[in-house]
Amino acid sequence: MIPVAIQAQRPGNTAVVVSELDGHPCVIVHIGATNEPTPLEVDDGTKLAIAAHIARENRVPLVCHFNSTGVPPSVGVEALHSWGTAARELTRCSGVVPIVFCVHHTAVSGSALLLGLADIVIMITGSYAYVSGPRMVQEYTGVPIDNQTLGGAAQHGRTSGVASIIVSTADEADAFIGDLLGLLPSHSDDLAPRVDTSDPVDRVLPDVGAIVPSTATGSYDVRQVAGEVVDDGVIVELQADWAPNLVTALASVGGQPIGLVANQPQNLAGTLDIPASQKGARFVAFCDAFNLPLLTLVDTAGFLPGKDLEWRGMIRHGAQLAFAYARASVPRVNVTLRKSYGGAYIVMDSKYMGNDLALAWPSAEIAVMGAKGAVEILHRRADEAERAEHQKEYEDRLLNPYIAAERGSVDMVIDPSETRREVAAAFAALGSKRERLRRRIHDNTPL
Repeated sequence: MIPVAIQAQRPGNTAVVVSELDGHPCVIVHIGATNEPTPLEVDDGTKLAIAAHIARENRVPLVCHFNSTGVPPSVGVEALHSWGTAARELTRCSGVVPIVFCVHHTAVSGSALLLGLADIVIMITGSYAYVSGPRMVQEYTGVPIDNQTLGGAAQHGRTSGVASIIVSTADEADAFIGDLLGLLPSHSDDLAPRVDTSDPVDRVLPDVGAIVPSTATGSYDVRQVAGEVVDDGVIVELQADWAPNLVTALASVGGQPIGLVANQPQNLAGTLDIPASQKGARFVAFCDAFNLPLLTLVDTAGFLPGKDLEWRGMIRHGAQLAFAYARASVPRVNVTLRKSYGGAYIVMDSKYMGNDLALAWPSAEIAVMGAKGAVEILHRRADEAERAEHQKEYEDRLLNPYIAAERGSVDMVIDPSETRREVAAAFAALGSKRERLRRRIHDNTPL
């Protein structure tokens, strides 16, 4: 049994407290003063390691508030040992208890790498984080740069993907953490707490189908569709500004917290690129670790073409999303809204990736590629009129969900208005789902 409150015995900048946040037991550690960045001391890394150990042993989330200018050069190699110990303990917590970091002002030098070990990273507006500072960057590259341009919250929200969410104040951060813990279990062997909602699970969605344009290339915000399906229209989107062509969010259906993954046609037409694959893979793995069922809304024309993407490893990174879905053992429901082509169809939790239920709207197109692309390959010598005729024939013969259902790629074609009811019923039926996993040391994720 954990004590109500425990303070680290050694003096220094770091305080470890085992307490509750909005009624949720957790271990809270403050590194540095909340209101002013302070240099790290040798013992600070050790205290973070102690906090992580307490969280893992008592099976409660770890919340770390970080605000430090790093280890001064005068401290010496002893500090490296303590921060290495902290990294090891955080790694042992990974997938066992949720790890939440909040950067209040500064997280720099080697200790900033610990943010990459967290499940959720909150950054307060005006904060910054980096491994190598502006002076060192200028020394090596000759390019002058300031803290915000190098590692500001906006950069980590938009460019690097380090920040899961950016808030304006410390109070907003605390409120977000409280809401977050209300959607997550305390540990990997527990289920997430039920969410209080009066939203009926059989609520009909008469207008949801009209959100999606009838044309294959029309743009819309998939979050509007998701808001219709989930309880009370509430979704907690994570990493909203990084890889915005894929939406990852927490929500609930019938009071059951879930993870939501959806292609976003408003950005890059919902195609998948390297950042989107990384974002989706990490989120799916997170949900699988903490027993959150997955709802995947699909509307994608495939992977984004480009030599730069291929050179940067589209094959490896695209495989990350496939890998994450294929090994996930939580309940998984897939809904194809409009189109799902080629390799992107496979990795977006297709039936053959092992999902539990594959649904499709009547407007869905599931194929190797779209009609126009197929005709340009199969009938490239035909004139324009012949191509138009072949394109219509291809659409009528292959681009409809009933063909996919006939071949087992789709379990059921549903009216869009029935989406919430069918999804809620599926998750209710899958509540007792368990998979016997083969014992092994660990898998080899395609990083």
